[in-house]
Amino acid sequence: MGMLIAGVLLWSVVHLMKSVAPGLRSAIIARTGAGPHKLLVALSIVASIALMVFGWRSATPEFVYDAPSWGRHLNMFSMLFAILLLGAAQGKSRVKQWLRHPMLTGVFIWAAGHLLANGDSRSLVLFGGLGLWALISIFTISRNEGAWIKPAEISSIGRELLLVVISIILYAVLFGGHRWFAGVPLVG
Repeated sequence: MGMLIAGVLLWSVVHLMKSVAPGLRSAIIARTGAGPHKLLVALSIVASIALMVFGWRSATPEFVYDAPSWGRHLNMFSMLFAILLLGAAQGKSRVKQWLRHPMLTGVFIWAAGHLLANGDSRSLVLFGGLGLWALISIFTISRNEGAWIKPAEISSIGRELLLVVISIILYAVLFGGHRWFAGVPLVG
């Protein structure tokens, strides 16, 4: 479980540095230079992902709470929206007219859905930790950026439909491959 906790903490610290401690981040960049700083951040993110993956695989799940019986189905349904939001964050999108932080909102939906479906210790650490990181990021980034100015440009209907189609395909791939990359089959 230690690797999993370390991975979630490392991910959170690296990603929150810009919005929570911009002075410290600036001092590190001034000391190391922009290029080495970017390399350090990239390596830290890769290390955090590796720690989370290996930590998840090696941790023995222990009962923490009873997930609601409908949680699993709600999770499967909400994952399509989480994937759509992650995709909408990557370019122009009408979604950005309604949500200031579509990617972080997608991560939060992903995390909350998985907490509704799973009541074990490793799920609580991974999904609870990353969901908390997403919420903190939404608030700190919004605070630092000030008033929200909606993007002036929106994408075409064709691009929006493409986003929906790609999201559905990615959902199907993730649904079918969940047993191999997460080690947990979604259907019997």
